[in-house]
Amino acid sequence: MHRNDATKQFHSGGDRIAELIDETQPVELPTPDTDVPMVSRSVRLSLDTYERVRAAADARGIGVTTLMRQWIEAGLAELDDSATVSLADVRRALAALSRPTAA
Repeated sequence: MHRNDATKQFHSGGDRIAELIDETQPVELPTPDTDVPMVSRSVRLSLDTYERVRAAADARGIGVTTLMRQWIEAGLAELDDSATVSLADVRRALAALSRPTAA
């Protein structure tokens, strides 16, 4: 049955909608990419900020949400003195150590 026909059936108030549901084929849901339950939250960002985040995510080859999650986790790790450190920070620290100091 076409979607518009199903909508008309629903709005007519009859019992036919239950029959339509019974007639549908089961749908395979996608497998979650993690065993950890996730919570979805909305964050309001200025367009400029969002574009910067999107560009940073694109440069890393990951999604915006993944990058924001990584930044949040790194920020929280910093608050509790955890050992999570970004690779960029490690590279900067190593580069600074390898430069000769002025005497």
